[in-house]
Amino acid sequence: LDLSNCSLHSVPPELAEATTAIVLDLTENPLMTLPNGSFLGFTYLQRLAVPLALECPGGSDAWQEVTVDGSSRLCQGQRNPCNGSTELAWPCPENSACAPDGPGLIQCLCDSPFHGYKCLREGTFPVLLFSGVLGTATVSLSLLLWGTQRRKAKTP
Repeated sequence: LDLSNCSLHSVPPELAEATTAIVLDLTENPLMTLPNGSFLGFTYLQRLAVPLALECPGGSDAWQEVTVDGSSRLCQGQRNPCNGSTELAWPCPENSACAPDGPGLIQCLCDSPFHGYKCLREGTFPVLLFSGVLGTATVSLSLLLWGTQRRKAKTP
């Protein structure tokens, strides 16, 4: 994806749709910062060129090789932060596994059959029970309102 020399002053919001990009060029743009989360979900990104004034997203530890070439910085070979030797700032909770989510970013995915907040619930979501209770409550409330409000309806 070549966005070089596009007079970008900030990262366009549409960039979030290009998460499958492998190569991205942002050089020759007057970018001042790369907001946190600009590359969230960019797990396939292997080569990123940014203006020299900017650091590689995730820092130099998120990339296998960072080189300076003229007026640009080249970040190559995105590292998996989950299998590194560095200690994670927020380790994943029990019953979950770390997964990469972009340069220097991680996400914690619940192991099967766990789900919910901090992967503490085991099994599957009780769809039938939830639907049954919701349906019963809706029908009961509708019948109650129909019965109490029909006398107010004008008959022709």
